[in-house]
Amino acid sequence: MCLIMSENERKMYKIVGTIKDVKGRCNAKHKKGDVIELSGHDSGGLCGFFYHDIFPSIITLQFGGTFPWSQDPDIVELECPDRYNVVKIELKRIR
Repeated sequence: MCLIMSENERKMYKIVGTIKDVKGRCNAKHKKGDVIELSGHDSGGLCGFFYHDIFPSIITLQFGGTFPWSQDPDIVELECPDRYNVVKIELKRIR
């Protein structure tokens, strides 16, 4: 079976990450309030470890997917993998 999608069906969305909280000291120097544009092709300067960890969520939002546990289908909040210096980010799909 061959699936051909129209241009509208292949729509990609802009994803904006906002640093919501930093507990401890972020080695990448992210600060509360930082705003970063992200995509599957651009880390936007986000820490490589953090970007790697949230990449699946970025792709999900970028291509129109949702998360069943999220109250808003366009927003998801995530934490970096450093459990001693926790950075929280909110990813938001811009429609």
